[in-house]
Amino acid sequence: MTHELDHWLTRYELAQKLAQQAGQVALQYFDRPLDVEWKDNQSPVTIADRRAEETLRHVLLDAYPEDGFLGEESGAQPGRSGYRWIVDPIDGTRNFVRGIPLWGTLIGLEYRGEVVAGVAYLPALGQLFHALKGAGAYRDGRRLRVSRVDAWQESQIFYSGVRWFLQSAARQAFIELCARTQRQRGIGDCYGFLLVAQGSGEAMVEYGVHPWDVAALKIIVEEAGGKCTDWTGRPDIARPDIVASNGLMHERLLAVLRDYWSGPFHPERIENEAAIT
Repeated sequence: MTHELDHWLTRYELAQKLAQQAGQVALQYFDRPLDVEWKDNQSPVTIADRRAEETLRHVLLDAYPEDGFLGEESGAQPGRSGYRWIVDPIDGTRNFVRGIPLWGTLIGLEYRGEVVAGVAYLPALGQLFHALKGAGAYRDGRRLRVSRVDAWQESQIFYSGVRWFLQSAARQAFIELCARTQRQRGIGDCYGFLLVAQGSGEAMVEYGVHPWDVAALKIIVEEAGGKCTDWTGRPDIARPDIVASNGLMHERLLAVLRDYWSGPFHPERIENEAAIT
């Protein structure tokens, strides 16, 4: 196991440096006139996304050519080492193209199917979040801890947007969560998860995500003492549904989602709802 930890650590250290490097590539285009293209699923992409991911892919696969790679813009490349990098060059492109500074460069490291390290760099805020399995979660060297709030009436939840809740089978679940909690804030994408990790709120509830959206964030939340699962309670980053919490509220959140979300997942609904988050 020590040998494996050494490999985790060297890749983890590279990921921290590289997230900042790629984030700075994207930052050159931020808050400036920019051409926006729209993918088939109606999600935006820009030259900043592509160039930042080119940096990530080039450096990671040059350093570890036998590792696998999954990127939002360039797709999947299988590997032979047991490791896979899962990256999102700009998580929060909708914020990015509107000049909103809440976006980040995400790098997750998976080993034999388990995420063992995660890095999230927020270039416009100058903040670096990172976590290694068993070693804790940090923001710029400060150890992160989730909140200790365990009561509905004191809790604050985050989400990306109301629209997909209103158009999906989760409408009543969202209304119920709003009714039970003290505050609800539409702080979406990676920043909502990171706020949970640093104790600024109790939960982030999201739908329409992909592995590159959550791989890095899941371990940051967990190493800060929280929990991150799909809406059925499983640690599955391939599902479109996810809830991250301080752990104390997790089962109650899942109970609401189970009671008020009608399921099951239909591929056409997943595609449509992913396009509007």
